[in-house]
Amino acid sequence: MNDDNTVFVGAKPTMNYVLAVLTQFRVTDEPVALKARGRTISKAVDVAEIVRHRFLPNVKIEDIKIGTENLKDKNGRKSNVSYLEIYMLQHGEMPTEVGKSKKKKEKRERKPKKESKDSKNSKAESKKESKESGEGEADPE
Repeated sequence: MNDDNTVFVGAKPTMNYVLAVLTQFRVTDEPVALKARGRTISKAVDVAEIVRHRFLPNVKIEDIKIGTENLKDKNGRKSNVSYLEIYMLQHGEMPTEVGKSKKKKEKRERKPKKESKDSKNSKAESKKESKESGEGEADPE
């Protein structure tokens, strides 16, 4: 697998990475890798699940790799950072309408909303005030 089919998960919103994965599946038949380190691991899992359940049900998880990397910071201190790699492969053809349900949704007739007591009271008060102030009455001249 080359790095062209890899999506590195970071601090951006989750749906940005979902879109990146969907784009990769449009252009290649090879597995797409999601890679994350540290706190972004849970976001990578979310991305994989959103892609599989909402958009491409024919995508399967081929492999998952986990591990720890030893990193040095600017001061030379060593720290251990966990990493996760999720490899996904699309089986079958890509659906033409991504994210749309196959079942037709029935159109529901909307009932008019019932007015609450507060809105009825405020309408009655505004009518009363307009009568008291003389609005809407013709000039006696």
